[in-house]
Parts: sequence; C-alpha cells; structure tokens
Amino acid sequence: MTYLILFLEFFKMGALTFGGGYAMIPFVEETVISHHWMTMPQLVDFIAVSESTPGAFAVNISTYVGSEVGGLFGSFCATLGLVLPPFIVILIIARCYEKFKESIIVKGAMLGLKSTVVGLIGATVISVGVSVLFQNGQDQWSIIRSSVSSANFWFSIGVFAAMLFLLLYKKLNPILIIVISAALGIIAGYTGLISV
Repeated sequence: MTYLILFLEFFKMGALTFGGGYAMIPFVEETVISHHWMTMPQLVDFIAVSESTPGAFAVNISTYVGSEVGGLFGSFCATLGLVLPPFIVILIIARCYEKFKESIIVKGAMLGLKSTVVGLIGATVISVGVSVLFQNGQDQWSIIRSSVSSANFWFSIGVFAAMLFLLLYKKLNPILIIVISAALGIIAGYTGLISV
C-alpha cells in the first residue's frame, strides 16, 4: 500500500507542478508532513542533498523521499510517479505545439503559469528559510528572538549573502558555490563557530 501511495502522490505532483523542481517543494512539503513520512528539518536536509547531487532536483528529491519511506522499490515508485505525467504531457505537446503556439488561450495560460511559478518558488524560499533560520520552522517570537541572536542564524545569513553576491555579480559556477558553502559549513561546525 505504501508503494501505491508513493506512486500516486508523486504522480499528482508530476501532473500538477509547473516550473520545475523548486516549484514542487511546497507540494513535497505538504505530502511528506501530512503522511508523517518525515519532519520539516529532515525535508530541509533532503532538499540540500537533492540540490547538491547531480541530476534534476525534482527527480532527486522524489528518489530520496521514496527511499526514506519505502527503500529501493519506494524510490522507484516515487520517481516513476513523478516523471510519468510530464513525459506523457511532453509527448502530447510535441505533437500539438505547432498548431496551438500562437493561440491567445495558450499564451494567456503560459503567462498565468509563469506568475504562479514565481509565487510557488517564493513560498518555498520562505518555508525553507524559516525552517533553517528559526529552529524547525517554529514562529513564536521567543524562538525567533533566540534564533536571531544565535551564531547559526548569522552564519546562515552571511553565507547566503556571500553566495548570492558570488552568483549574481561574479557569475561563479553554481557547483563551485555548493562546494564553497559546504566547506564553510564544515569549517564552522568543526571549529565550534556554529552548532550542527
């Protein structure tokens, strides 16, 4: 039964997620939390691992979640569920695109979808950011005050700002950004600057 649920949940995500892997994170979050498959901090760790390993982010996260829930066959079911709908849709679109690409309806739908994708990615940034910066996503003011005064908070903000600068202004390769970020985290954790 678990395998069928994994397949169906990720099939639903694959069918309804527009905009790539990051736009899918709110759906993944809702699914894994509602099924009690993992906690938000575990999901954030899975997101970090999925982002820093080779391959498409959406496929990586579905494979990791499936593996956590149902082992090797669980990862197969989740991944197949995720990739099957877009595969089918792309086959259909490839056959029909030339006929409909100038349609006002298609252009309007694409404009609406682009805006929604930006909103989904923004929601992901807030959700994951709160979880990373404010102790498991709790939003009580006392937790926020203690988090803001912690070294982990300021370290995370500093690394975020530095990597954003390197990405936007120095056009550093994203792989190098990931390596630098991991190295900074290891050094900070090893030296006791932050608690991991």
